[in-house]
Formats: sequence, C-alpha cells, structure tokens
Amino acid sequence: MSLVAIVGRPNVGKSTLFNRLVGNRQAIVDDTAGVTRDRHYGKCEWCGREFSVVDTGGYTSNSDDIFEGEIRKQVKIAIDEADLVLFLVEVGTGVTDFDEEIADLLRRSGKPVMLVVNKVDSSDKVSDIYQFYSLGLGDPIDISSANGSGTGDMLDELVKRLPADEKMVKEDENIPKIAIVGRPNAGKSSITNAFLGEDRNIVTEIAGTTRDSIESRYNKFGHDFILVDTAGLRKKTKVQEDLEFYSVMRAVKSIEQADVCILMIDATKGIEAQDMSIFNLIIKNKKGCVIAVNKWDLVEKNSNTMKEYTEAIKKRIAPFVDLPIIFTSATQKQRILDLLDAAAAVWENYSKKIPTSRLNELMLEEIENFPPPSTKGKYIKIKFITQLPTKSPSFAFFCNLPQYIGDPYKRFLENRLRKHFDFNGCPIQIYMRKK
Repeated sequence: MSLVAIVGRPNVGKSTLFNRLVGNRQAIVDDTAGVTRDRHYGKCEWCGREFSVVDTGGYTSNSDDIFEGEIRKQVKIAIDEADLVLFLVEVGTGVTDFDEEIADLLRRSGKPVMLVVNKVDSSDKVSDIYQFYSLGLGDPIDISSANGSGTGDMLDELVKRLPADEKMVKEDENIPKIAIVGRPNAGKSSITNAFLGEDRNIVTEIAGTTRDSIESRYNKFGHDFILVDTAGLRKKTKVQEDLEFYSVMRAVKSIEQADVCILMIDATKGIEAQDMSIFNLIIKNKKGCVIAVNKWDLVEKNSNTMKEYTEAIKKRIAPFVDLPIIFTSATQKQRILDLLDAAAAVWENYSKKIPTSRLNELMLEEIENFPPPSTKGKYIKIKFITQLPTKSPSFAFFCNLPQYIGDPYKRFLENRLRKHFDFNGCPIQIYMRKK
C-alpha cells in the first residue's frame, strides 16, 4: 500500500486536509497516553485505490527558528518514507521563506510531489495561486480543505501519480509474509542477518513493494515464508519525537504488507512508548504478533528474571496478552530458531478456519453455561456462530438482541475461543449480528 505524506509549514491546514482525506475512519493507533503521534496516521480510499496518509504537522518547537527545529526533521523523514508528497501551501500568505526551504528539499529528493494551494475558498483568490509556480514544483492545485472544494480533483490527480501496487506472483499467494518491526536500534538488522545467514543462496529475491521494504523468499530450517526486511534503519539524532515519528512511519508500511509481525524490543530498555505505538499498529491492523525481547545476553539475570520480564510486558500490552514472547540475542544467535518457530505457529493460527459445526458444538455449550447477562429485563439468546471469510480470525455471533451485548461478554467469548481453538498471537474480532 502506498504512503502519502502531507508536508508544509505550520498553520497551512495540513491537519484539516488530513481529516478530510481519512474521513471518519479510525486512525490505527488509539489516542492514549504516550502515543501522541499516531493520531496523524490513517487510510484513504479513492476510485477503488486505497493508500495510507501521514500528517507531519501538529507539533513544533517553541524555537524562534521553527524550520531549523522539528519541521525540518519531519519533512526529511516524510520525504524518505513516502511514495508521494503533498506539499501544502496557503494562498493568503503567498510564498514564504519556509515554503522555499521545503520546496528546495522536495526538488532535490526526486520524489513525486503535488503542490497544493489551500484556503482558496472563493473565486477571487484563484488568480493568486500562480505565484506558487516560483517554487518550481509544477502546476499548483487549488483546494479548500475546510469546505472540501477542489479536493476531488486533487485526489483524481493523486491516484494517477501513485506508484502501481506491486502484486506477488500467484504461486506465492499462500506463503506468509513476516515483517520484523521495532524502534531504531532494537536489533532488527542483527536479527535479519541471523535469519538469513551468510549463505545467501537460500534467498530468492522478489520485487520489493517499496524502496525500503525488501521482500526476500526465506526457506531454511523447514520454514518457507516471505521475509519483509525492514532492517537498515539509519541512525537519527536522539530526539524522542523524531525517533518516534520515524519508527511509526516505517512500521506503517511494513505492517500493512505483513501477515505476522515480529516486534523487536530492546531488553536493556524494556517496553517503551515507541514499542507500544508499533504494537498498537499491529493489533489495529489485525496482524499476527510475536514479541522478541532482543539483547537478552546483556541483561543481568536470576532464576525469576524472565518470568518477571514477561509479566511486565503483558501488563503493558493488556488486554491482548495471548501471544508468544521470545527472549533472544541476535548477536549470540540465542533462541533464533524458537523465534522462527513461534512466527510460523502464529501464522498457522492466523490462517486457521474452524468448521462451523465444531464452532457451534463447543461455543454454544459455553454460552449455555454462562449466558449473556439480562439487560432491562430482556434475555439475550445466541443461536448460531460462524467464522467470517476474512484474512484475520473474525467471528459472527447471531442473537436476538445484539445491541445489548457489552464488551465484557465479548471478551468472555474471545477467551473461550482462545481456550478451545488456540489463536495464540492473533487478535480476534467479535461481531454480534441480528438473527
């Protein structure tokens, strides 16, 4: 899936345009404490083409020289990662020094750029857009993100300029894709090298979907999958916001391509806000997940260290705690095979299809023993269950009053499904439907 970044100086309407593009669709990561950047990520669909959108705005330094601070970092990151850049300027203020600085970066990047002039909300302002030709980025497109005028024409042009979606050859459709994701310096490069080894002939190169995510065929130790290699993160300046924004942009692209994600955590630092950001991306995208606690050889240990570390991780990631946690050392090749085996097992669970008869036999008995609580004197009866034909595990429960079934009972149903059918590592979706 292509990634479109909206860049521009403060107060040109980036967030307004972002909200209009993604509409009422829920951003992938919940707006919870410590996950401050991820509300700026969403998906847009136009003319049958779906693409991801990242808004680079919303946080700037209080420095007098704003561009030299956070804006420059965000724009550079967006240029690195995006397949197409929407450069937003404002008709009322005309061309500013900041606009020229950003335009210079964009011209030198060689990336496809659309120059969009915002706040053209009346016909007498249309003639003012021609001054933006001086930026050297082609024909400006005039819109008003506030009232929506011009955005349809802009989206028509945008989907024309997006790179074609790469499709895997048909024979590889049933081969799982496993992505290694995580914040910078968590050990992704080391673990990838440990997987692939020095004998490169075990890898058959397949055309990558993006410049940065290389897909390789991996067939070693009895495993056969497509490894979405996101290693090679360039070291950035150690600014927390910068690193978080960068790692989330990389994770967005990698996670969407994958079936199962291996989330790398640095054992010496524990699970931090960036790790939670990427974990939430995985779960909200309904992907299988394995947590790899890397650099375990650098941690001082006693007999309870691993158990205590596991409990601490599960406390952070609750309520979804039914997933493998593997303690590894990429440099020492410690438990590397265990990690591969865990990822393969999660894929088996992820692609599992439960026969409807077996599903009803076990789950209706559970429901009879522990029925939904009555609400307003009304008794809820669940009559039938079926697994939906989705890629990730999803189940529909047909009942007489679906609107009265709350989240606690849905969690009970999910736990019973996990008990009977082993969906370790897979998020489960529960839907209540009218019988």
